[in-house]
Parts: sequence; C-alpha cells; structure tokens
Amino acid sequence: MTTSLTDLQASVALLHGYSLEITAKELSAAHDIASALPPSTLMMVPHLAKTPDQSRMAAACAIRQLGLSPVPHFSARRIASEESCAHFLAQLVAEAGVDHCFVVAGDPAVPAGPFADSATLIGTGLFERAGIKVLGVAGYPEGHKHMAPAEAWHVLEAKCRDIAARGMQPEIVTQFCFDAPTILTWLAALRTRGIDCPVRLGIPGPATIASLLRFAASCGVGASAFVLAHYGISASKLLSSAGPNRLVDDLAEGLGDAHGRVSLHFHPFGGLARLIDWLEQYR
Repeated sequence: MTTSLTDLQASVALLHGYSLEITAKELSAAHDIASALPPSTLMMVPHLAKTPDQSRMAAACAIRQLGLSPVPHFSARRIASEESCAHFLAQLVAEAGVDHCFVVAGDPAVPAGPFADSATLIGTGLFERAGIKVLGVAGYPEGHKHMAPAEAWHVLEAKCRDIAARGMQPEIVTQFCFDAPTILTWLAALRTRGIDCPVRLGIPGPATIASLLRFAASCGVGASAFVLAHYGISASKLLSSAGPNRLVDDLAEGLGDAHGRVSLHFHPFGGLARLIDWLEQYR
C-alpha cells in the first residue's frame, strides 16, 4: 500500500499538542529530554499507591521549572479526606502553577476516605475553587470493566456536564488501546451523544512486546491475536520491540470532522528517551 503525501501530513499533524505521562520516579529522565519537547507540553503525573503527595508536588514543581506543564492525577479512592485534598490542590496551584488536573476513581477496592468515585470528588467543588481551568476524566474505548456500556456512557456524560457547569473545561483522556477501529468507533459514538469536549487518545509508546503485553494485562486492555498482529506484535517475539507507527497512521487516516477535537496522550512504557526518539523519527 502506498502512502500519499496527504496521509503523511495528517499523521504528523496528529502529533501536534500531544501529552506524556511520567511518574515521580522518572524525573531525571524528564530533565534529559525536556529540551526536545515543545514548550508547555503537558506532563501527566499519576497518583500511584506508593507515591506520597510530597513526591507528586516535587514532580509538578520540577516539570514547571523545565518549561513544561504539570497535570497531576487525583485518584479519588486514594484520598484520605476533603481537607487534605484541598490543601494539596492549593499547594499545586501556588507552587507549581497547576491549572489542569485529571480525576479517576482509582484501583483500591476500599476507599481511603470519603470518595468512592471521581464524580463525588468533582462534586465537592474543590477544583474550581482552587482555580483549576481544565479537568480531565477517563474514557474507555474498549468498555469499562466494572460498568455496562449504557452505565459507562451515562456516567461519562454526567461528569462532563458537571465539570462544564462548574466553569471548567472538561477533557477526556482515554485508556491506551492497540486498535484504531475500536478507538474511532468509540469517538464517533461519543460525538453522537453530544459530548464535544477535547479528547486525548491513549497511545502505548515504543517498548518491548513483553512490556506492552504486561501493561495491557494489568490495565485490562484488549489484546487479541488479530489486534496485536495488526499492530505489529507477535507473541512469539517477546524480546523484540513495537512502536505505535501503524496505530498513529491508521488514526490519522480515519479521523475526520465528525470525531471532533482530538490529540494524543503517550504512555512511555519503554521509557521517555525511547519515546522521544520515536517521535523525532516519526516526524
């Protein structure tokens, strides 16, 4: 199959405004690659089980000092109290210039405090009172493992409406996926339902096939033999590597006006340096 100049231009254009995910432990790598990133690139900092607020704060401040934009995650079920969350938010805004956050329910089976889900956390009003301008929520192109499709759509619609009603810009960040048709179908359904906010599509960065399969299994991401083969993954070659070239190409070819405002959010499963090298080569 030949690739036209238009297809190539569409693929490169899709990289405009991408975001990255980085843990507090990976800050040294961020220092090494910061000069290769566009100014104010969004760097999302996950709220992990063994990462204290002090480490997340240090990460947000370091990201800001590098000329990039920190986007801290808030895992509702990991938050001990409304007061502690309000204090942490105020610190993030004052010390790291944070105005963009992401909320998710989180993995713990039993909440550490009063928040069982992200909708309840949003409903406190903490984010708009702290001065947050953009608030992201999760989207699941392959479906939510704990909700039926109709319920998942209802919950997503309600959260986006609530965020907008509170004077903030809602944004959806999807779980990473290997399959472009699944993503495009979900996006079309999202827009049909009248949800027109920006969407960041989760993209697995280049990594060994063993690493990609391990992350997919831990996140409940679909990884059928057909999808993996289309993506370029062979389960018989676990030590070889795979990048998202085909996925990004297929998305760029399939996206149209009906899919609304879309950008990419990269998960650097093979490391930040490897992802930056891939981005430069892909361009």
